[in-house]
Amino acid sequence: MKIAIIGGGAAGFFAALSAKKSHPKAEVIVFEKSDKLLSKVRVSGGGRCNVTHACFKASELARFYPRGSKQIKKAFGIFNSNHTVAWFKERGVELKREADNRMFPITDKSITIINCFLDEAHKLGVIIKKETKIEGIEPLKDQINLKIGGFNYPFDKVIVASGGSPKLTGLEWLKELGHDIESPLPSLFTFNIPDEEIRTYQGLSVKNATIRVPGTKLVHDGPLLVTHWGMSGPAILKTSAWGARILAEKKYEFEILVNWIGNSNEDETRVLLSRHLYNYGKKKVGNLTPFEIPARLWKYILDKSEIEHEKIAGDLGKKDKNKILNTLLNDDYKVKGKTTFKEEFVTCGGVSLKDVDMKTMQSKIVPNLYFAGEVLDIDGVTGGFNFQAAWTTGFIAGQLG
Repeated sequence: MKIAIIGGGAAGFFAALSAKKSHPKAEVIVFEKSDKLLSKVRVSGGGRCNVTHACFKASELARFYPRGSKQIKKAFGIFNSNHTVAWFKERGVELKREADNRMFPITDKSITIINCFLDEAHKLGVIIKKETKIEGIEPLKDQINLKIGGFNYPFDKVIVASGGSPKLTGLEWLKELGHDIESPLPSLFTFNIPDEEIRTYQGLSVKNATIRVPGTKLVHDGPLLVTHWGMSGPAILKTSAWGARILAEKKYEFEILVNWIGNSNEDETRVLLSRHLYNYGKKKVGNLTPFEIPARLWKYILDKSEIEHEKIAGDLGKKDKNKILNTLLNDDYKVKGKTTFKEEFVTCGGVSLKDVDMKTMQSKIVPNLYFAGEVLDIDGVTGGFNFQAAWTTGFIAGQLG
Protein backbone atom coordinates (compact mmCIF):
# COMPACT_ATOMS: atom_id res chain seq x y z
CA MET A 1 0.00 0.00 0.00
CA LYS A 2 1.22 3.50 -0.87
CA ILE A 3 0.17 6.39 1.37
CA ALA A 4 0.79 10.07 0.60
CA ILE A 5 0.70 12.82 3.21
CA ILE A 6 0.32 16.32 1.78
CA GLY A 7 1.97 18.70 4.26
CA GLY A 8 4.98 18.42 6.55
CA GLY A 9 3.57 20.29 9.51
CA ALA A 10 2.27 19.12 12.88
CA ALA A 11 -0.81 17.27 11.59
CA GLY A 12 1.05 15.87 8.58
CA PHE A 13 3.84 14.37 10.64
CA PHE A 14 1.49 12.93 13.22
CA ALA A 15 -0.65 11.43 10.46
CA ALA A 16 2.43 9.93 8.79
CA LEU A 17 3.70 8.39 12.02
CA SER A 18 0.25 7.04 12.83
CA ALA A 19 -0.10 5.57 9.33
CA LYS A 20 3.29 3.88 9.38
CA LYS A 21 2.80 2.56 12.90
CA SER A 22 -0.62 1.06 12.09
CA HIS A 23 0.42 -0.10 8.58
CA PRO A 24 4.13 -0.98 8.94
CA LYS A 25 4.40 -2.58 5.48
CA ALA A 26 2.99 0.46 3.71
CA GLU A 27 5.15 3.02 1.93
CA VAL A 28 4.40 6.35 3.62
CA ILE A 29 5.62 9.53 1.94
CA VAL A 30 5.33 13.09 3.33
CA PHE A 31 5.29 15.82 0.67
CA GLU A 32 6.20 19.32 1.87
CA LYS A 33 6.17 22.14 -0.67
CA SER A 34 8.66 24.32 1.24
CA ASP A 35 12.17 23.55 2.44
CA LYS A 36 11.05 23.63 6.11
CA LEU A 37 9.37 20.99 8.22
CA LEU A 38 7.20 21.53 11.31
CA SER A 39 7.38 25.34 11.05
CA LYS A 40 4.60 26.09 13.53
CA VAL A 41 5.98 23.59 16.02
CA ARG A 42 9.27 25.48 15.93
CA VAL A 43 7.78 28.90 16.77
CA SER A 44 4.87 27.88 19.01
CA GLY A 45 4.89 29.20 22.56
CA GLY A 46 7.79 31.53 21.91
CA GLY A 47 9.94 28.64 20.71
CA ARG A 48 9.00 26.38 23.62
CA CYS A 49 6.14 24.54 21.82
CA ASN A 50 2.82 24.50 23.64
CA VAL A 51 2.15 20.81 22.89
CA THR A 52 -1.31 20.48 24.44
CA HIS A 53 -3.51 21.62 27.32
CA ALA A 54 -3.97 19.85 30.65
CA CYS A 55 -7.69 19.26 30.11
CA PHE A 56 -8.24 15.52 30.25
CA LYS A 57 -11.98 15.08 29.72
CA ALA A 58 -13.09 14.99 26.09
CA SER A 59 -16.32 16.89 26.78
CA GLU A 60 -14.49 19.71 28.56
CA LEU A 61 -11.65 19.80 26.03
CA ALA A 62 -14.11 20.27 23.16
CA ARG A 63 -15.46 23.47 24.71
CA PHE A 64 -12.30 25.35 23.75
CA TYR A 65 -13.05 25.14 20.03
CA PRO A 66 -15.10 28.01 18.51
CA ARG A 67 -15.53 25.98 15.33
CA GLY A 68 -15.94 22.19 15.28
CA SER A 69 -16.57 21.72 19.00
CA LYS A 70 -19.36 19.17 18.60
CA GLN A 71 -17.55 17.17 15.94
CA ILE A 72 -14.13 17.09 17.55
CA LYS A 73 -15.67 15.93 20.82
CA LYS A 74 -16.29 12.58 19.08
CA ALA A 75 -12.71 12.51 17.84
CA PHE A 76 -11.41 13.20 21.35
CA GLY A 77 -13.09 9.98 22.38
CA ILE A 78 -10.47 8.24 20.23
CA PHE A 79 -7.38 10.40 20.86
CA ASN A 80 -7.16 13.27 23.34
CA SER A 81 -4.67 15.10 25.57
CA ASN A 82 -4.25 11.99 27.77
CA HIS A 83 -3.09 10.08 24.71
CA THR A 84 -0.83 12.95 23.63
CA VAL A 85 1.02 13.00 26.96
CA ALA A 86 1.40 9.20 26.86
CA TRP A 87 2.54 9.23 23.20
CA PHE A 88 5.40 11.61 23.89
CA LYS A 89 6.33 9.90 27.15
CA GLU A 90 6.67 6.56 25.34
CA ARG A 91 9.21 8.26 23.09
CA GLY A 92 11.23 9.77 25.93
CA VAL A 93 9.70 13.26 25.91
CA GLU A 94 8.27 14.36 29.25
CA LEU A 95 5.73 17.19 29.26
CA LYS A 96 5.20 19.62 32.12
CA ARG A 97 2.04 21.40 33.18
CA GLU A 98 2.22 25.12 33.88
CA ALA A 99 -0.02 27.19 36.16
CA ASP A 100 -2.38 28.09 33.31
CA ASN A 101 -2.59 24.38 32.28
CA ARG A 102 -0.56 24.80 29.11
CA MET A 103 1.81 21.88 28.58
CA PHE A 104 5.37 22.11 27.28
CA PRO A 105 8.34 19.74 26.97
CA ILE A 106 10.37 19.91 30.19
CA THR A 107 13.29 21.19 28.11
CA ASP A 108 11.26 24.29 27.19
CA LYS A 109 12.55 23.88 23.64
CA SER A 110 10.48 23.17 20.54
CA ILE A 111 13.44 21.38 18.97
CA THR A 112 12.76 18.57 21.47
CA ILE A 113 9.39 17.94 19.80
CA ILE A 114 10.79 18.36 16.29
CA ASN A 115 13.62 15.89 16.95
CA CYS A 116 11.12 13.44 18.44
CA PHE A 117 9.10 13.50 15.21
CA LEU A 118 12.13 13.31 12.93
CA ASP A 119 13.68 10.45 14.93
CA GLU A 120 10.40 8.53 14.94
CA ALA A 121 9.96 9.07 11.20
CA HIS A 122 13.50 7.79 10.56
CA LYS A 123 13.00 4.81 12.87
CA LEU A 124 9.72 3.79 11.18
CA GLY A 125 10.95 4.43 7.66
CA VAL A 126 8.70 7.34 6.71
CA ILE A 127 9.94 8.99 3.51
CA ILE A 128 10.10 12.80 3.57
CA LYS A 129 10.26 14.88 0.41
CA LYS A 130 10.77 18.62 0.88
CA GLU A 131 10.36 21.29 -1.80
CA THR A 132 7.84 19.04 -3.53
CA LYS A 133 4.61 20.70 -4.62
CA ILE A 134 1.46 18.74 -5.42
CA GLU A 135 0.34 20.18 -8.75
CA GLY A 136 -2.89 18.26 -9.09
CA ILE A 137 -5.09 15.61 -7.49
CA GLU A 138 -7.41 13.23 -9.33
CA PRO A 139 -9.59 10.47 -7.86
CA LEU A 140 -9.27 7.15 -9.70
CA LYS A 141 -11.41 4.04 -9.27
CA ASP A 142 -9.61 2.63 -6.23
CA GLN A 143 -6.73 5.10 -5.90
CA ILE A 144 -5.91 8.79 -5.97
CA ASN A 145 -3.54 10.24 -8.53
CA LEU A 146 -1.13 13.01 -7.52
CA LYS A 147 0.61 15.15 -10.11
CA ILE A 148 4.16 15.98 -9.06
CA GLY A 149 6.77 17.61 -11.28
CA GLY A 150 4.59 17.05 -14.33
CA PHE A 151 4.25 13.30 -13.71
CA ASN A 152 1.35 11.27 -12.32
CA TYR A 153 1.79 9.09 -9.24
CA PRO A 154 -1.06 6.84 -8.00
CA PHE A 155 -1.54 6.31 -4.24
CA ASP A 156 -3.87 3.98 -2.39
CA LYS A 157 -4.56 6.54 0.34
CA VAL A 158 -3.93 10.29 0.55
CA ILE A 159 -4.05 12.38 3.73
CA VAL A 160 -4.38 16.13 3.21
CA ALA A 161 -2.67 18.03 6.03
CA SER A 162 -1.75 21.13 4.08
CA GLY A 163 -2.69 23.58 6.85
CA GLY A 164 -4.97 26.58 6.81
CA SER A 165 -5.14 29.00 3.92
CA PRO A 166 -5.54 32.77 4.34
CA LYS A 167 -7.56 32.91 1.12
CA LEU A 168 -10.35 30.81 -0.36
CA THR A 169 -8.30 30.33 -3.54
CA GLY A 170 -5.82 28.27 -1.53
CA LEU A 171 -8.52 25.66 -0.94
CA GLU A 172 -9.98 25.73 -4.46
CA TRP A 173 -8.36 22.40 -5.36
CA LEU A 174 -10.38 20.70 -2.60
CA LYS A 175 -13.54 22.51 -3.63
CA GLU A 176 -13.08 21.23 -7.19
CA LEU A 177 -13.20 17.69 -5.80
CA GLY A 178 -16.72 18.42 -4.54
CA HIS A 179 -16.08 19.53 -0.95
CA ASP A 180 -17.85 22.49 0.61
CA ILE A 181 -15.36 25.03 1.94
CA GLU A 182 -16.06 27.38 4.81
CA SER A 183 -14.41 30.71 3.93
CA PRO A 184 -11.08 31.06 5.73
CA LEU A 185 -10.50 34.01 8.05
CA PRO A 186 -7.88 34.88 10.69
CA SER A 187 -8.85 33.35 14.02
CA LEU A 188 -6.15 34.21 16.56
CA PHE A 189 -4.99 37.80 16.20
CA THR A 190 -4.11 40.82 18.31
CA PHE A 191 -5.88 44.19 18.30
CA ASN A 192 -4.36 47.31 16.79
CA ILE A 193 -5.24 50.45 18.78
CA PRO A 194 -3.34 53.17 16.90
CA ASP A 195 -4.88 56.31 18.37
CA GLU A 196 -4.75 55.53 22.09
CA GLU A 197 -2.22 56.54 24.74
CA ILE A 198 -2.25 53.02 26.19
CA ARG A 199 0.29 52.00 23.52
CA THR A 200 2.93 54.10 25.30
CA TYR A 201 2.62 51.61 28.18
CA GLN A 202 4.15 48.83 26.06
CA GLY A 203 5.01 45.77 28.15
CA LEU A 204 2.34 46.42 30.77
CA SER A 205 0.46 43.24 31.67
CA VAL A 206 -2.34 42.18 34.01
CA LYS A 207 -3.08 38.68 35.20
CA ASN A 208 -6.80 38.77 34.54
CA ALA A 209 -8.78 41.25 32.49
CA THR A 210 -12.20 40.92 30.87
CA ILE A 211 -12.79 42.04 27.29
CA ARG A 212 -16.25 42.92 25.99
CA VAL A 213 -17.27 43.93 22.48
CA PRO A 214 -20.41 46.10 22.76
CA GLY A 215 -23.26 45.05 20.50
CA THR A 216 -22.14 41.41 20.53
CA LYS A 217 -22.13 38.51 23.00
CA LEU A 218 -18.33 38.43 23.06
CA VAL A 219 -17.05 38.47 26.66
CA HIS A 220 -13.72 36.80 27.45
CA ASP A 221 -11.17 37.01 30.22
CA GLY A 222 -7.56 36.12 30.88
CA PRO A 223 -4.11 37.74 30.96
CA LEU A 224 -3.75 40.91 28.88
CA LEU A 225 -0.59 42.45 27.46
CA VAL A 226 -0.18 46.01 26.18
CA THR A 227 2.02 46.18 23.06
CA HIS A 228 3.42 48.99 20.93
CA TRP A 229 0.59 48.39 18.45
CA GLY A 230 -2.27 47.82 20.90
CA MET A 231 -3.27 44.78 22.95
CA SER A 232 -2.46 41.07 23.00
CA GLY A 233 -2.48 38.18 25.46
CA PRO A 234 -4.97 35.33 26.02
CA ALA A 235 -7.93 37.63 26.78
CA ILE A 236 -7.53 39.31 23.39
CA LEU A 237 -6.75 36.11 21.51
CA LYS A 238 -9.79 34.32 22.93
CA THR A 239 -11.97 37.26 21.91
CA SER A 240 -10.53 37.15 18.39
CA ALA A 241 -11.05 33.38 18.14
CA TRP A 242 -14.68 33.32 19.25
CA GLY A 243 -15.38 36.50 17.33
CA ALA A 244 -13.45 35.65 14.15
CA ARG A 245 -16.40 35.98 11.78
CA ILE A 246 -18.16 38.76 13.73
CA LEU A 247 -15.03 40.95 13.79
CA ALA A 248 -14.33 40.25 10.13
CA GLU A 249 -17.82 41.53 9.29
CA LYS A 250 -16.91 44.73 11.15
CA LYS A 251 -13.80 44.98 8.95
CA TYR A 252 -11.74 44.85 12.16
CA GLU A 253 -12.95 48.26 13.33
CA PHE A 254 -14.89 48.06 16.58
CA GLU A 255 -14.98 49.14 20.22
CA ILE A 256 -13.82 47.10 23.19
CA LEU A 257 -14.46 47.63 26.88
CA VAL A 258 -11.71 46.47 29.24
CA ASN A 259 -12.33 45.49 32.85
CA TRP A 260 -8.80 45.67 34.20
CA ILE A 261 -9.58 43.57 37.28
CA GLY A 262 -11.42 40.68 35.66
CA ASN A 263 -15.01 39.75 36.41
CA SER A 264 -15.44 42.02 39.44
CA ASN A 265 -18.77 43.83 39.43
CA GLU A 266 -19.27 47.50 40.22
CA ASP A 267 -20.70 47.08 43.74
CA GLU A 268 -17.86 44.80 44.89
CA THR A 269 -15.24 47.03 43.33
CA ARG A 270 -16.74 50.16 44.88
CA VAL A 271 -16.57 48.62 48.35
CA LEU A 272 -12.95 47.49 47.84
CA LEU A 273 -11.89 50.88 46.47
CA SER A 274 -13.56 52.81 49.29
CA ARG A 275 -12.01 50.52 51.89
CA HIS A 276 -8.54 50.95 50.37
CA LEU A 277 -8.85 54.73 50.17
CA TYR A 278 -10.04 54.81 53.79
CA ASN A 279 -7.23 52.56 55.06
CA TYR A 280 -4.61 54.71 53.33
CA GLY A 281 -6.48 57.98 53.65
CA LYS A 282 -3.42 60.10 54.38
CA LYS A 283 -1.38 58.85 51.40
CA LYS A 284 -1.18 60.46 48.02
CA VAL A 285 -3.52 58.58 45.70
CA GLY A 286 -0.75 58.19 43.10
CA ASN A 287 1.30 56.15 45.59
CA LEU A 288 -1.38 53.53 46.14
CA THR A 289 -1.61 50.18 44.33
CA PRO A 290 -5.10 48.77 44.94
CA PHE A 291 -6.58 45.62 43.37
CA GLU A 292 -3.11 44.05 42.92
CA ILE A 293 -2.68 45.78 39.56
CA PRO A 294 0.68 47.15 38.38
CA ALA A 295 1.58 50.61 39.71
CA ARG A 296 1.98 51.85 36.14
CA LEU A 297 -1.57 50.82 35.33
CA TRP A 298 -2.96 52.51 38.45
CA LYS A 299 -1.25 55.78 37.48
CA TYR A 300 -2.58 55.43 33.93
CA ILE A 301 -6.11 54.89 35.28
CA LEU A 302 -5.78 58.01 37.45
CA ASP A 303 -4.62 60.02 34.43
CA LYS A 304 -7.45 58.77 32.26
CA SER A 305 -9.90 59.51 35.11
CA GLU A 306 -8.42 63.03 35.40
CA ILE A 307 -7.36 62.48 39.03
CA GLU A 308 -4.19 64.25 40.17
CA HIS A 309 -1.58 61.89 41.59
CA GLU A 310 -0.78 64.32 44.41
CA LYS A 311 -4.32 64.28 45.73
CA ILE A 312 -4.75 62.79 49.21
CA ALA A 313 -6.66 59.49 49.11
CA GLY A 314 -9.04 60.48 51.92
CA ASP A 315 -10.03 63.61 50.04
CA LEU A 316 -11.44 61.79 47.01
CA GLY A 317 -15.15 62.45 46.65
CA LYS A 318 -17.92 60.34 45.14
CA LYS A 319 -17.42 61.87 41.69
CA ASP A 320 -13.71 61.00 41.70
CA LYS A 321 -14.42 57.45 42.82
CA ASN A 322 -17.01 57.01 40.07
CA LYS A 323 -14.48 58.15 37.47
CA ILE A 324 -11.91 55.62 38.73
CA LEU A 325 -14.49 52.84 38.85
CA ASN A 326 -15.63 53.52 35.30
CA THR A 327 -12.06 53.44 33.97
CA LEU A 328 -11.26 50.29 35.93
CA LEU A 329 -14.35 48.40 34.82
CA ASN A 330 -15.33 49.91 31.45
CA ASP A 331 -12.19 51.31 29.87
CA ASP A 332 -13.08 51.88 26.24
CA TYR A 333 -10.82 51.66 23.16
CA LYS A 334 -11.28 51.92 19.41
CA VAL A 335 -9.75 48.95 17.60
CA LYS A 336 -8.63 49.68 14.06
CA GLY A 337 -7.18 46.59 12.48
CA LYS A 338 -5.42 43.42 13.58
CA THR A 339 -1.95 41.94 13.71
CA THR A 340 -1.54 38.29 12.74
CA PHE A 341 1.73 36.41 13.13
CA LYS A 342 1.71 34.20 10.03
CA GLU A 343 4.01 31.48 11.36
CA GLU A 344 2.15 30.81 14.57
CA PHE A 345 -1.47 31.91 14.40
CA VAL A 346 -4.34 30.06 12.85
CA THR A 347 -7.35 30.51 10.60
CA CYS A 348 -10.96 29.49 10.96
CA GLY A 349 -12.66 27.93 7.96
CA GLY A 350 -11.57 25.10 5.70
CA VAL A 351 -13.13 21.84 4.58
CA SER A 352 -16.68 21.65 5.92
CA LEU A 353 -16.99 19.00 8.63
CA LYS A 354 -20.24 17.73 7.13
CA ASP A 355 -18.09 16.33 4.30
CA VAL A 356 -15.85 14.38 6.71
CA ASP A 357 -16.41 11.21 8.74
CA MET A 358 -14.99 12.32 12.09
CA LYS A 359 -14.48 8.71 13.22
CA THR A 360 -11.96 8.15 10.42
CA MET A 361 -11.26 11.64 8.98
CA GLN A 362 -12.11 10.20 5.56
CA SER A 363 -13.83 12.38 3.00
CA LYS A 364 -17.49 11.56 2.40
CA ILE A 365 -17.05 12.88 -1.13
CA VAL A 366 -13.84 11.19 -2.31
CA PRO A 367 -13.03 7.63 -1.13
CA ASN A 368 -9.46 7.05 0.13
CA LEU A 369 -8.97 10.79 0.79
CA TYR A 370 -8.46 11.87 4.40
CA PHE A 371 -7.98 15.18 6.22
CA ALA A 372 -6.01 16.28 9.26
CA GLY A 373 -5.23 19.54 11.00
CA GLU A 374 -5.99 23.11 10.12
CA VAL A 375 -7.24 22.36 6.60
CA LEU A 376 -10.45 21.31 8.39
CA ASP A 377 -12.98 23.83 9.70
CA ILE A 378 -11.79 23.27 13.28
CA ASP A 379 -9.93 25.80 15.38
CA GLY A 380 -9.30 26.31 19.06
CA VAL A 381 -8.39 29.18 21.34
CA THR A 382 -4.82 29.81 22.41
CA GLY A 383 -3.24 27.40 24.92
CA GLY A 384 -2.25 24.25 23.02
CA PHE A 385 -5.70 23.42 21.66
CA ASN A 386 -4.84 23.79 17.97
CA PHE A 387 -1.91 21.39 18.31
CA GLN A 388 -4.17 18.96 20.14
CA ALA A 389 -6.60 19.11 17.22
CA ALA A 390 -3.66 18.40 14.90
CA TRP A 391 -2.52 15.37 16.94
CA THR A 392 -6.07 14.04 17.24
CA THR A 393 -7.09 14.38 13.59
CA GLY A 394 -3.65 13.29 12.41
CA PHE A 395 -3.69 10.16 14.53
CA ILE A 396 -7.20 9.18 13.43
CA ALA A 397 -6.51 9.90 9.75
CA GLY A 398 -3.36 7.76 9.93
CA GLN A 399 -5.38 4.75 11.06
CA LEU A 400 -6.96 4.84 7.58
CA GLY A 401 -10.22 3.40 8.86
